[in-house]
Amino acid sequence: MDVDADSGDTGPGGSVFEFVGGRACLDFVGTVAERRTTALERLRVPADLQRWIGQAHLLDRPPAVSAAQLVRAREVREALFAVLAAALDGTPAPPSARELLNTTALRPPVGLHLGDAGAVERSGDLDAVLSGLVRDCFDLLSGPQRAALSWCDDERCTRVFVDTSRGRRRRWCGMSGCGDRAKAAAYRRRRAGVPTG
Repeated sequence: MDVDADSGDTGPGGSVFEFVGGRACLDFVGTVAERRTTALERLRVPADLQRWIGQAHLLDRPPAVSAAQLVRAREVREALFAVLAAALDGTPAPPSARELLNTTALRPPVGLHLGDAGAVERSGDLDAVLSGLVRDCFDLLSGPQRAALSWCDDERCTRVFVDTSRGRRRRWCGMSGCGDRAKAAAYRRRRAGVPTG
């Protein structure tokens, strides 16, 4: 479930979705911004989750999402964040997060079907999407990209991304937003004669 899109999109609900993590599970976790400060929730209503699934290209037709399903999806997202944060920080993952993810991963993932025209069609419900996102996380944590996992350097940002840059020198989750803020702050410091370190 690698995701290579790097653009944001504002939909009818006003939520901005960014696909900068390098994996679908990381972009899903990133639907909450600045967890330690503003905790900006981008999946506020069921339609937001539907739009995110569509923009992430996980299904050809995003499923209907109820209010209860949105709550469950957020719980899975928070468990993913807890497990990823533990992996990055070198600490044990919370047992409750592990249990929820293990249970979710047991559900059937998105179904793939080769159509008459040779195009692969993806179908399923929200449970299939969540199962796929958890399996994507498990694949990430058990594969070579685990060593490339990194936190964004912006002190307010809590995004995790896969650093595939040459020499693994990427500092921000994306240049639009965190990277731009860092560049602007460095420019202001230079103008004020403050060393940038």
